[in-house]
Amino acid sequence: MTIAIRRYADSDWTEICRIHDAARLDELRPTVGLEAFLKLESTYENEELFAGEVWVAELDGDVVGFIAHNDEEITWTYVDPQHYRQGVASAMLRHVLDRAKGPMELEVLDGNEHARAAYESVGFVWTGTTTGKLAGNESFQATGHTLRWTPPEL
Repeated sequence: MTIAIRRYADSDWTEICRIHDAARLDELRPTVGLEAFLKLESTYENEELFAGEVWVAELDGDVVGFIAHNDEEITWTYVDPQHYRQGVASAMLRHVLDRAKGPMELEVLDGNEHARAAYESVGFVWTGTTTGKLAGNESFQATGHTLRWTPPEL
């Protein structure tokens, strides 16, 4: 089983929508609640999915995850629920961190323990907790943990 990471192509849109929409339900269920769910088609512009770089993970030629980031923050990380705990998130994170020019931050919703464990397994550490409007559906309140990764040479 080899996970390949490559740049997003427009032809990946249908697959990343499917992955986001399935995984977002798993993300919201133990955190904010399913009432806060919005499809990727409804939120990607407001949340600036394409403001930085977007990468997809492929397993045996199938898109199974995607990650987006800018120079300082990982803004999206989603894995197809059928491929949880198979190293997809870790591979995408390592891909981004191997190219990072400095520290990287991200936020994970309180209650999303599997995602937080994945981030911590590649070296992210908790730096704070905040409560505010849920990104993508601002009519809901959410608590998020800020995690930070610092390159070994810093």
